[in-house]
Amino acid sequence: MNVFRLAGDMTHLASVLVLLLKIHTIKSCAGVSLKTQELYTIVFVTRYLDLFTDFISLYNTLMKLIFLGSSFSIVWYIRHHKLVRRSYDKDQDTFRHYFLVLPCILLALLIHEKFTFKEVMWTFSIFLEAVAILPQLVLLQRTRNIDNLTGQYVFLLGAYRALYIFNWIYRYFTEPHYVHWITWISGLVQTLLYADFFYYYFESWKSNKKLQLPA
Repeated sequence: MNVFRLAGDMTHLASVLVLLLKIHTIKSCAGVSLKTQELYTIVFVTRYLDLFTDFISLYNTLMKLIFLGSSFSIVWYIRHHKLVRRSYDKDQDTFRHYFLVLPCILLALLIHEKFTFKEVMWTFSIFLEAVAILPQLVLLQRTRNIDNLTGQYVFLLGAYRALYIFNWIYRYFTEPHYVHWITWISGLVQTLLYADFFYYYFESWKSNKKLQLPA
C-alpha cells in the first residue's frame, strides 16, 4: 500500500458513492449507462473469485465486498426500481456492450501470466475494465447535457485509474522486479479513453458552465 494506491481506491469508492447518492436520493439514473454498470459487475465478479479462498487483509476483503455489492445494487436499481428505471434512457444507451466481452475473453486466453481458471478470469477482468466505460462515454456524447452528479461520477472514475498509474510508477521504482505489463497497458488504455471527457470537464469547471460534450 502507498499513498497513490490509497488515493486511487478512495477515489474509486467516491465515484461509486456519488452514483449511489444520485440513484438512491434523487431516484434518477438519467445519463447513466446500464450497459457500463453491467460490464463493471462482470469485471468485479470475475476479478474477485478469490474472495472466499485467499485472505489478503481486512481492507482488501471489505473493498471487494463493497464494489461487488454496489455494482449489483446499481444494476438492480436501474432495472427494477419503479421510480429509477423511469429515468433510464434506454433509447440512447444502445452501445452493444456484449461485443466487448468476447474479445476480452479471447485476449485473456491468449495473454495471461498463468493458465489457470482464476488467473485467466482475473486477466479478462483487467481487459474488460479497460473498455467498460465506453457505453457511458457514448451515452454522454449523445445526451450532451450532463448533470453535475453524473459528471462527477465519470470524473472520479477516470481519476481513480490515473492515480493507479502513479501507483505503478511508484512501485516500479521502490519494489524489486515489479513488472506487470498486462495491468499497465490496460490501465493506460482505460485512462486515455477519458482524455476527451477530462478536457471538457476542466473547461466547464474553469468557465463555471454546465458540462457539455460535443455531438
